Amino acid sequence: MKVIKLLLVLFVIQVHAQQGGMWIPSLLKGMNESEMKALGMKISTDDIYAVNSSSIKDAVPQFNGGCTAEVISDKGLILTNHHCGFDIIQNHSTVQHDYLQDGFWAYKMEEELVNKDLEVTFVVRIEDVTSKILEGTSELPFEAYKQKKIQQNIADLVKNSVKESWQENRIRTFYDGNQYLLFVVESYKDVRLVGAPPSSIGKFGSDTDNWVWPRHTGDFSLFRIYADKNNRPAAYSAENVPYKPKHSLPISIAGLKENDFTMVVGYPGRTQEYLPAIAVEQIVSTLNPAKVEVRDAALKVQDRFMRKDQAIKIQYASKYASVANYWKKWIGETKGLKKSDAVGVKKKFEADFQQKVVKAGKQAEYGNLLAEFEKNYTEIKEYALARDYFTEVALRNSELLSVGYKLVQLEQLLASKGEQSFTDRKNNLSKGIADFYIDYNAEVDRNVFEQLIGLYATKSPKQFLPTSLQNTDTSKLTADIYENSKLTSLNGFLQLIEGDSKTVLEKMNNDKGYQLIKSMSEAYSKNVLPKFDELNLKNIAVQRTYMKAILELSPKSARIFPDANSTLRVTYGKVKGYKPNDATYYEPFTTLDGVMEKYVPGDYEFDVPKKLVDLYNAKDYGKYGVNGKMPVCFIATNHTTGGNSGSPALDAKGNLIGLNFDRVWEGTMSDIYYSPDICRNIMVDARYILFVIDKFAGAQNIINELKIIYPANKK
Repeated sequence: MKVIKLLLVLFVIQVHAQQGGMWIPSLLKGMNESEMKALGMKISTDDIYAVNSSSIKDAVPQFNGGCTAEVISDKGLILTNHHCGFDIIQNHSTVQHDYLQDGFWAYKMEEELVNKDLEVTFVVRIEDVTSKILEGTSELPFEAYKQKKIQQNIADLVKNSVKESWQENRIRTFYDGNQYLLFVVESYKDVRLVGAPPSSIGKFGSDTDNWVWPRHTGDFSLFRIYADKNNRPAAYSAENVPYKPKHSLPISIAGLKENDFTMVVGYPGRTQEYLPAIAVEQIVSTLNPAKVEVRDAALKVQDRFMRKDQAIKIQYASKYASVANYWKKWIGETKGLKKSDAVGVKKKFEADFQQKVVKAGKQAEYGNLLAEFEKNYTEIKEYALARDYFTEVALRNSELLSVGYKLVQLEQLLASKGEQSFTDRKNNLSKGIADFYIDYNAEVDRNVFEQLIGLYATKSPKQFLPTSLQNTDTSKLTADIYENSKLTSLNGFLQLIEGDSKTVLEKMNNDKGYQLIKSMSEAYSKNVLPKFDELNLKNIAVQRTYMKAILELSPKSARIFPDANSTLRVTYGKVKGYKPNDATYYEPFTTLDGVMEKYVPGDYEFDVPKKLVDLYNAKDYGKYGVNGKMPVCFIATNHTTGGNSGSPALDAKGNLIGLNFDRVWEGTMSDIYYSPDICRNIMVDARYILFVIDKFAGAQNIINELKIIYPANKK
């Protein structure tokens, strides 16, 4: 009987261990460690996170604020995604030396390329400071007062907490304001490009394959961290030396099989797993469709120009990829939320929650939370829609409007902070705006603008529109602006901001493009933002109490993880295929055979380099192939999101087995609702990465740096 009970407990642990979660590495002991061990992990949680000894966390920095990387040699070599390094590779590219098209490899350190404003950030230690941050807030009557006090406490603690002079204190909130953690971090600012495959490998499948499985993309690039002679962070200098890491990851090419343990460590950006049903319904039915329509229109225009002109393709490659990324994500997210009946699942959870409230006698404290959500989200709907339209059209996808908005902020700065602040900002714009116009094409932007301003004028809630967009001929408006506005060129922009404040304001306010973005901004700031912020603040307060209630009323065995917030997390699961639709099953592995099946000579998404074709035809895979096949990608049940791009995929012993870069389309809903049935993360197999470096690029210098763990028959 005891044996049966033990087996039952292990079975329950194994089932729950596949249910997702983004866990704080310093808090893994207990339930998480038991689950990980049950799944097959061979190391301890101290091997993942330790303060006084080297651990996996010391090999996993945040890359440039939005991705993850991992240290893979004792000379500071780091691995991340090709798409995380895409901007950097693009900035080094010209028509004559197109590293996006041809790839780049430094065969010695002197050839590595210096990058402006690129940094990686390591976590040194994590401390719980919740009681200190919430001190003095419980007696305050209004949410705005509480938030102000919290911010004061954060500022004091950041300033006064112990750290080294080159380190930084950061405080982040968890569980919707119910927990606060202090992160001591250190950032290295001399990070140089070492290698990147051509886009035909690193971006193979491009936007067509983005967010989908099966996948055949070698999405990786290599950089090196440099430090001063004391191994501390330093700005670029020829005197800097390769960084000596506390820990670097060995790379295993021993092979994978379905149901093997996997773990992903990284910096997931943002999730909203505990939203109420009404909020999810609003996302599915209103907000996502609006954002998708705007980006769809912009992408179609950009794609048309990029296919005709190589120079435009280089200019817009990174911007197009950025816009397309979340366009396709929102489509898949909506599909997944509908397919999984996420709204229905959440309604059931809420019904159970209400019963727990009653059972616990907590009606006075928690009984009205769901009713408050219903009221607030119903009221905020039109404001949230208008906010998304303004953000998508004015700030993100129309370049003339987005650069014009910088000047709106300049004028606002003069009014709020005076002449000196105005002059300082104006001078900074003069120095930095050239970077924007290098990748700007007025003809492309004009065509995008005409499409988007038409959507804004007809689809954004009319009661919030400026008079300049009410009953307006948007085609005529487009022609007027792009034929007359100085915002369409670098010289024109610089002319607008030349002179004293009075002169600059007069010139700006006579400019057709500026007049439009100013009217849009003023209408948004007056009619939308105040009410949205008011209602959103109410929702924040209700959400915090709702999260507190969930934590309080749930059993200790409940797997309640904090939402992602760009802090270091651990997620774990198994290599596993999935069944997205009736009569369809996807295997968890792909090979180079699939690359060749998709190969379309000359196509910018599915072309393949001749050398890769030759290696395939010769089956020349070196030590990295398996039974005549070259592994390329694999999937697992790890719970990931944006920010996990570039995260290391680790095996049971903490060895690198792959590089996280995407999720399956049907499972992009995992930011809001994770389902183990269809949510899968996508990883490049480490063997494919090494094959490309070794056999394709011939970069033996890089291979020689690595600690590679071979299977017994390949040593």
